[in-house]
Amino acid sequence: MRQQSSLARLFASAAVTAILAAGLGGCQTVSDVTGSLTSKADASPEAGLRHSVDVAGERYRANPKDADAALAYGQALRATGQRAQAAAVLEQATIAHPGNKALLALYGRALADNGNFQQAFDILSRAHSPDNPDWRILSVQGTVLDQLGRHDEARRYYTSALNIVPGEPSVLSNLGLSYVLSKDLPKAEEVLRQAYNSGKADARVRQNLGLVVGLQGRFAEAESIVRADLPEAEAAANVAYLKQMLSRKDNPRGGAETVPMASLSGPS
Repeated sequence: MRQQSSLARLFASAAVTAILAAGLGGCQTVSDVTGSLTSKADASPEAGLRHSVDVAGERYRANPKDADAALAYGQALRATGQRAQAAAVLEQATIAHPGNKALLALYGRALADNGNFQQAFDILSRAHSPDNPDWRILSVQGTVLDQLGRHDEARRYYTSALNIVPGEPSVLSNLGLSYVLSKDLPKAEEVLRQAYNSGKADARVRQNLGLVVGLQGRFAEAESIVRADLPEAEAAANVAYLKQMLSRKDNPRGGAETVPMASLSGPS
C-alpha cells in the first residue's frame, strides 16, 4: 500500500506535467492534451522545426498586426519550447485582435505552458461561448483546472466536452489522468479503458492506460499494453522507461521533469 501511494504521487506529478506540457495545437483551435511515454515531437527533425520558426517569424515581423501570422508564429514557438516568447507574441496579437477566438485559444495554451493557470483559464473562457462551445477548449480548460487542483470542477468540463463528442478518447484520456491526480487509480483505469476500447484511441491513450495498470502492480499487463502496435525498438524503450518509472518508489519527486510528452495536433 505504501509503495502504491508513492507511485501514485510520482505519476500524479508526471501527469501534471504531461497534461499541459504537450506541443503544438490545431490550426484553428486548441487540441486535446494528454501525456504519454512516447513523444512524437522527438520524431520531428530539429532543423525542420527551426526552419518553421524562422519562416513564421519573418512573416510575423513583416506585419505584426496580421492575426494569421501571429498565430502561425505562436504555434511554431510553442512547438520548439520557446514558451515565454510564444506567450508574449500571442498576448500582443490578442490585444490587437481581442475577438479572435483562435488567437485566444492558443494564448490560453501558451499561458498554461508558462504556469499561469488561472489566467490561462480566464483567456480560454473567452475563446468560445456557452452557446457555441468548443469541446477541445473545454478539455483543455479541464486540464488547467486539474493543474490548479480543482479536480471535481475539471471533470465537469470533461463531461461537457463528452456531451458534445461522446466517447472521444482524447477527452476520456484527460479525464482518466484527472483521476490519477486525485489518486483514484481504479477509476482512472476504468475511464482509460473506455478510451482504449473506443476503436479510435491512439498510442498516447494506450500508454496512459499502461502506466495506470503498472501503478497498480500489474506490470505484465502494463507491458503488454505499452508494447501494442509499436515497432520493437520503440516498444522496448517504452517498457524500459515504464520499469524505470515504477522502480522509483523511494524517490516520488524524481523523474517528473524527464517524462517525454506527446506532441498533439488537433484538426485544422
